[in-house]
Amino acid sequence: MLEISGIKAGYGSMAVLQGIDMRILAGEIVALLGSNGVGKTTLNNVISGFIRPTAGSISFEGETITGKKPRDIVGLGIAQVPEGRKIFPNLTVGENLELGAFRRASANKKHNFQRICAIFPRLNERLGQLAGTLSGGEQQMLAIGRGLMSEPKLLVLDEPSLGLSPIMVEEMFGLITKINAEGVAVLLVEQNVMQSLGVAQRAYVIEQGRFVMQGEAAELLADPQLRRAYLGL
Repeated sequence: MLEISGIKAGYGSMAVLQGIDMRILAGEIVALLGSNGVGKTTLNNVISGFIRPTAGSISFEGETITGKKPRDIVGLGIAQVPEGRKIFPNLTVGENLELGAFRRASANKKHNFQRICAIFPRLNERLGQLAGTLSGGEQQMLAIGRGLMSEPKLLVLDEPSLGLSPIMVEEMFGLITKINAEGVAVLLVEQNVMQSLGVAQRAYVIEQGRFVMQGEAAELLADPQLRRAYLGL
């Protein structure tokens, strides 16, 4: 579904991504793991069109999307749920959800609205409430729901468990599995190694703008190098 080849990118003279090769198949969950500041969000933003790469190419379902505008990439079926949620706090929950269908799937807005409310019953109870008054976990649900309103084929989740309580983290990863079971491919960008490898089929580990490990999630979880570096074992 998504093919990334030789991607280099950064900010001005500062290089961040040093040559990234990656693929995501239809219907799978792929985890992108790494510490803060190693290039995870930069890669997300290259995929979503917010940052133009200095080298390399990206294709989605066989179509080159390198250099396309973010709105056109959304129109093709890639939706990003950014780190920090980025909801509109002064709009209601319902209004935030409706904005998710602005670029894509507007004809199915009513159906998708009902679908999101079924996936996230707590949002359904708060449709008229200002989004900024929701709890952190509810805001994350809203951000994911807004992304799903566009009927994405690939959902890019950037640190969805950040700042959540342990109970809410468990619920969030359960929801990710549920969304994937409906046929949506997921790029899961996380620091939570155990939970991510528990739901993903494959994973990539990034350090200083390069992939240092990649493979089946279960194999990486058992790898002594990863367990020492990220789990302290």
